[in-house]
Amino acid sequence: MSATSVNAGPRPRRVSLFVTCLLDHLSPQTAEAVVTILERQGLTVDVPAGQTCCGQPAFNGGFWDEARQMARHTIRVLEKSNNPIVVPSGSCADMIVHHFPELFQDEPSWLARSERLASRVVEFSQFLVDHLGVTDLGAVAAGTLTYHASCHLTRGLGVRRQPEALLAQVQGATIVALPQADECCGFGGLFSIKFPHIAEDMLANKLRHLEESGADCLVGCDYSCLLHIGAGLHRQGKAVRVVHLADILVNTGQKAWPEPPSAAPPAGQ
Repeated sequence: MSATSVNAGPRPRRVSLFVTCLLDHLSPQTAEAVVTILERQGLTVDVPAGQTCCGQPAFNGGFWDEARQMARHTIRVLEKSNNPIVVPSGSCADMIVHHFPELFQDEPSWLARSERLASRVVEFSQFLVDHLGVTDLGAVAAGTLTYHASCHLTRGLGVRRQPEALLAQVQGATIVALPQADECCGFGGLFSIKFPHIAEDMLANKLRHLEESGADCLVGCDYSCLLHIGAGLHRQGKAVRVVHLADILVNTGQKAWPEPPSAAPPAGQ
């Protein structure tokens, strides 16, 4: 295993996984891939029962009372241990780290609980590289991969180099740069619903840049972005795959594509 920057604290033996509602309902195989990868690193993975949505859609929509209810529930579910909490989504991790405390500025008790929880939350790629000190997971893939840097991951959490460091070690694949990689894909949670025409233009830019890259697979760390981009590719009839980083990294047995669920709807829909 290749070491990169290592967190100053001791290597954990047990972690908790916040699955996220999108992975739970739309791509459970990706959540299972995260568990497999962490277990291969010798960790015991706890998946706390009772997980629901973190409340980000309500928060972004201005429904802060409802978002607080969901945040309180998430805090209760996740604060039962002192494990690091691994989140395979920059968007959801950013919500817990930054916006849970924002929701409770006028409630000192809940503010303290939210800040304690936030201090334990780590995005998946960040955990592998910065906390475990590994980039080479023995992953293999075929074809040409490129990486989409999602907004909340990069701008919210400041996670930029870690996913690319992990991809760089994937054997059998060619890694190419995505032009304007840090531009938003146009999803933005409720943004794509409130401003569909703007979102479509942003998606068109992303798809054009993806075509320019020559990649046949786009890799990302946020399933919401992958769904949005995958739907656009489907409408264009393009065969480019969209894959969560975990679905690439878990594949160690053959030089072929892993088989995560497609982000695009079936043909004819």
